[in-house]
Amino acid sequence: MKVYSLHYKQIVNRSLGDVFDFFSSPENLSKITPKKLDFKIMTPGPIKMMNGQLIDYTIKLFAIRVHWRTLITNYDPPNSFIDQQIKGPYLLWHHEHLFREVKGGVEIVDNVHYTIPFGILGRLLHWVWIKRDLENIFLYRKNIINKFFQNDEKENR
Repeated sequence: MKVYSLHYKQIVNRSLGDVFDFFSSPENLSKITPKKLDFKIMTPGPIKMMNGQLIDYTIKLFAIRVHWRTLITNYDPPNSFIDQQIKGPYLLWHHEHLFREVKGGVEIVDNVHYTIPFGILGRLLHWVWIKRDLENIFLYRKNIINKFFQNDEKENR
């Protein structure tokens, strides 16, 4: 089974507390997810982030609604948290979110490890579409995060 990895990093000019509060609120996921995925949280809110928290949501892939369930396996405010797919489109999805103060603000790091189902067909799909689509999703996310944290705080609430 082939394990793929993504690594993204950006710095925003905000406090560690502000940045972690934003990312540790699952309700904010819809703000940083491309509209084409039609992201919807199914878990009733407000969702309290903690170790063991399950979060159910759906996305659309090729006009088909896909149920995705994640488990928060490590919650260490304000430094990090990990969400892992329990049910969804991947065989494995392990997403580590890291936050640390640096000169100029807070460094946000996303480390993702994932595997694709369907054997050789999955590898082909990854090469043709999935890898590029994930890169575009994280680029969209980076742009939205930059805009969000550059705006006046009153505009973000």
